[in-house]
Amino acid sequence: MKLIKTSLLFLFVLFISCNDTSNTISDLEKIHADLKQQFAPDKRVELFDIKFENLNNTLVVSGETTTKKAFDILLDSLKRRKITFKNEVRVLPDSVVGNKNYALGNNSVINIRSRPAHSAELGTQGLLGMELKVLDKKESWYRVQTPDKYISWVDGGGIERMTAQELQNWNKKDKLIYTENFGFVYEQKNTTSMRVSDISFGGILALQKEHDSFYEVEYPDGRIGFVKKSEAVLYNSWLKKNPANAEFIEEAAKTMLGVPYLWGGTSPKGNDCSGFTKTVYLMNGFVIPRDASQQVTAGKIVDENLKFEGLEKGDLMFFGTPAKDGKKQRVTHVGIWLGNGKGEFIHSASNVHLSSVNENEKHYDKFNTNRYLGSRRYLGVKDDRIINLKESLEIKP
Repeated sequence: MKLIKTSLLFLFVLFISCNDTSNTISDLEKIHADLKQQFAPDKRVELFDIKFENLNNTLVVSGETTTKKAFDILLDSLKRRKITFKNEVRVLPDSVVGNKNYALGNNSVINIRSRPAHSAELGTQGLLGMELKVLDKKESWYRVQTPDKYISWVDGGGIERMTAQELQNWNKKDKLIYTENFGFVYEQKNTTSMRVSDISFGGILALQKEHDSFYEVEYPDGRIGFVKKSEAVLYNSWLKKNPANAEFIEEAAKTMLGVPYLWGGTSPKGNDCSGFTKTVYLMNGFVIPRDASQQVTAGKIVDENLKFEGLEKGDLMFFGTPAKDGKKQRVTHVGIWLGNGKGEFIHSASNVHLSSVNENEKHYDKFNTNRYLGSRRYLGVKDDRIINLKESLEIKP
């Protein structure tokens, strides 16, 4: 009888203990959700994925985050509650990547994927010479963050990793930017020599020497090549002379007419709808958010009445499903308003082409006209999410 009572008491205590742990985990998950909403609402640009488990009567806190501030607040919450726990959370970057926390794109275009595998979805792309933050490593893959804060995975063969000092040394070098949509870098000062690599618009290389018709350039990994002067310009000169106005937005956009649609693409080799708008704005010296659902949150709202009124050339137009029956608006497409008296806009869908909201025009786009959600103005607007390279980078005289 005594043994039965002892066993029942043990089970009761165990039940209470488990119940308390369950309540604690539930409370912590609510705190985690609040912190995630505040510090990392968009997993594409910030990570705060924390798990709470009871393993062998010990609370184990695991996961990964890129926001140390949010994690510190969570730790303070645990300590205030005098909760004993085992901390297995990785604050990225950590020792896995060592002291090489930076990288530069080392191919004309680098494919950045949702998972560390070539079969994974293409999330975005980087360009030759693009600066990246290295956050994590898994076998030959690196989790990186692009200048627009997008986080995903890249094959190590497409980048050159660097320490902070090595990156600083690279940044001190004079640079040039490739300004044609496509081209090549050659081994010698002529176009009949072997090619070092291809190159596309936005590719940045270090300048070594200037010759009659070629620039001698250096890749992030130290390779040397030659670029035709007619196809590139000194980076600082490009920034200074870049007009960044509506007419140049149209000119840059039309250089990509016919470029095929590529999910995740952000280069003249292929782009999706937001990759196209992103590339066009990069051609004008701006780094803007990656996806259409992110681009719609930046800039200044225009045409609130959805009448295609008050729009100016260069405004971004958004399309998708409007908010209805308690469901939020869903942005699935973006283009660039040109107007030109024809209600024209240019966008990437199947390929880059012109469309119109005017039903009297031959390229009237009834489908997108009927799912128009509004527009945003980027030109001339101050917004932390719209990076003007002229202001954010030191331009040498």
